[in-house]
Amino acid sequence: FIRRVEAEMEGLLRDRRPEVVVLIDYPGFNLRFARTAKRLGVPVLYYISPQVWAWHRSRVGTIKGLVSAMKVVFPFEVEIYRAAGVDVEFVGHPLVESLGDNGTRAGVLARLGLDPAGRVLGLFPGSRRQEIERVLPAAGEAALALHRKLGVQVALGLAPNLEEAFVRSRLPAGLPVRIVAGDTHALMQWSDAAVVTSGTATLETGWYGTPMMVVYRTSPLTYAIGRALVDVPAIGLVNIVAGRKVVQEFIQGELTPAALQAEAERILTDPEYAAGMRRDLGVIRERLGAPGASVRVAQGIVRLAEEGTVPAAA
Repeated sequence: FIRRVEAEMEGLLRDRRPEVVVLIDYPGFNLRFARTAKRLGVPVLYYISPQVWAWHRSRVGTIKGLVSAMKVVFPFEVEIYRAAGVDVEFVGHPLVESLGDNGTRAGVLARLGLDPAGRVLGLFPGSRRQEIERVLPAAGEAALALHRKLGVQVALGLAPNLEEAFVRSRLPAGLPVRIVAGDTHALMQWSDAAVVTSGTATLETGWYGTPMMVVYRTSPLTYAIGRALVDVPAIGLVNIVAGRKVVQEFIQGELTPAALQAEAERILTDPEYAAGMRRDLGVIRERLGAPGASVRVAQGIVRLAEEGTVPAAA
């Protein structure tokens, strides 16, 4: 299938002769296609860098020979490419364009069917069924214990591709939970504590400064292979972007109901601890940049089309 797509796209390059090819993420396919574009003399703009800072840094040399302009979404990526002589620009993260103030706490929680006077634990278990199956049972047990002990209200941000019945089937019996669909960012902003599956959602929650814990679990074999390949001190993007561990991570065997309950209880009952985490998360807004990433990328495309520059050597 992939070879057929590559052949079709090469045909389009030859027939239409575009002024610029824009590649977005997905390095396994895109770097191969960049070779085709270069061979045909079409400049390449790459938006959203492969995670060379985590693994396969040797790809930077390949990118230098194939890509005319690199637009990155994390500021720490700039130096990696600049040191290799790649034309690179930090454009900010596109997430910021969809984030913003969702209203007052009282107004938002009332809209979500929650009591503004009570504490709220937000669950954000991810968008993949496998993530729900492996993460949500432990998070649900911790939430049930916190509800019984502290009277905490529990709300779950439902990804648009998941069915509510499937998600509820992974929660423990007896847990009263408000399922929030289509208003996840509002729940992120006004939760008092959050359990967030590792991924982009940790950046969204961090942008709002909401105290959280990062969770993840995959198969033992997949995790072992990943740890062997990836060279980062933390798994959560929120910690990677912050440059240090500002929120606790519960990965694989560390992901237990007792561990999650203890961390959430500390956030909910220790104001100084929660306030310190909020302060530390303040760096996320700064490092994700200002709104307008898409405009800056568009401007870069226009400039590259005008210049028509193709790297001299692969």
